[in-house]
Amino acid sequence: MRTPVFFIGHGSPMNALESNDFTNSLKSMRRLCPNPKAILCISAHWMTEGSWVTHMEKPKTIHDFYGFPQALFEIQYPAPGSPEIADQICKAITDPKVHADDEMWGLDHGTWSVLRHIFPEAEVPVLQLSLYISQPAEYHYKLGTQLRQFRDQGILIVGSGNIVHNLRTIRWEPEATPYEWATDFDEWMKARLLGRDDRAVVENFMSSEAGKLSVPTPEHYYPLLYSLGAADANEKPNFLFEGVHNGSISMRTISFGAT
Repeated sequence: MRTPVFFIGHGSPMNALESNDFTNSLKSMRRLCPNPKAILCISAHWMTEGSWVTHMEKPKTIHDFYGFPQALFEIQYPAPGSPEIADQICKAITDPKVHADDEMWGLDHGTWSVLRHIFPEAEVPVLQLSLYISQPAEYHYKLGTQLRQFRDQGILIVGSGNIVHNLRTIRWEPEATPYEWATDFDEWMKARLLGRDDRAVVENFMSSEAGKLSVPTPEHYYPLLYSLGAADANEKPNFLFEGVHNGSISMRTISFGAT
């Protein structure tokens, strides 16, 4: 069965522990892809020189944050890896070259904090693909298009980042009012996605002041481009969750090709 494609606005690592409207929406995503062969996640939190895919049989759970409660550091997500699928990816994608990582990484919180709600038993093999962070948006989108072929092998492609992600302006109080620029950019993106104006998403996201404020650095934006690239042009988005948390973090979560 051909898998859908997800993009998840993962937000705070604390969502790994919490039960709220957002995490409840994650739980409901299992029905859209109940039994994938494996999951390939592109997380905002693995930035590298070159593109790498995890190649280990037992990827470690990485707690790549600080200043959070001890309970968050105690979480383990013991999903197996799949060196065989990593080898397939490295063999099938040659321009750009994807390198196999046997020890550098594992599963960071951009991956496990959301997957533990969707696949709580951690029984599905999980791989991560890194962000070649010095490359422009077009690179990431084109690499996403090359991942599309793996959907026909039952591999679930998941981008994990945030369309709006500005920690310098974050508001910590509960139910914080979103900044106007954050809402404007999130709605601009919704309209571009509904129209499948992929060119605008790749090329014009920094063309407004709202875009510059929403994407001060690109690492949380680029995972969206992998998900968009992996979706067929005729696959319209289904918005599974919408909302701006802490004033400046869009939690917009999307599926493409789900039935």
